[in-house]
Amino acid sequence: MKVAIITGASSGIGQATAKELASKGMTVMLAARREERLKELKNEIEKMGGTAHYQITDVTSAEEMEQLAKKTVEVAGRIDILINNAGLMPLSLLNKRKVKEWDQMVDVNIKGVLYGISAVLPYMEEQKSGHIINISSVAGHKVMPGSSVYSGTKYAVRAITEGLRQEMNASHNIRTTIICPGAVATELTETITDEDILSAFNERKMKPLDSENIAKSISYAVDQPDHVDVNEIVVRPTQQDM
Repeated sequence: MKVAIITGASSGIGQATAKELASKGMTVMLAARREERLKELKNEIEKMGGTAHYQITDVTSAEEMEQLAKKTVEVAGRIDILINNAGLMPLSLLNKRKVKEWDQMVDVNIKGVLYGISAVLPYMEEQKSGHIINISSVAGHKVMPGSSVYSGTKYAVRAITEGLRQEMNASHNIRTTIICPGAVATELTETITDEDILSAFNERKMKPLDSENIAKSISYAVDQPDHVDVNEIVVRPTQQDM
């Protein structure tokens, strides 16, 4: 039975992915800051017949990410998959000078991914297998007004993941996958405080993806045989042009 750690598991893509992988017989370790949400999801998965554990985790803390990996091995015996899903998207125009929001995005979207990789690699190297899945974005392929910093963090995720692939896949049998969602109906947009960006979002006439659509993309990458490494998946709503 494979064991998967999922950060940002308390809502959205993380929550949907936890249910998807658990439904396929995987043990999932749920990680996020909101304990009540984690408890609810754990109970829901167990009612489905799945196996879930949880650990309150702030991905911006390298120490807490190390504790998450250690706890996973203690309760489940191994770490086969890490899904670095936790992320923030407070889009804003640069002249709004929302420096605190920029710092938060760098801490969660870049450092959180690095801390996750650092925490699980020793276990995966020792067992000579593993799969690290990092959530980027279509904004990691194209910049638009208001996405400068967010896009910067997501370009970084793609660069980090590609570097990890080159360093690890052949010598250590560790696979890497970048998932790049387009517009998804999640809580991400709730962090936007720039009124100009918010109004532009509200004017969009497009059916966004559901979190479950991304969860199935992650499941596809995970389900491949060990010798198949799906390196990047871009998933957009049909009507999205960027």
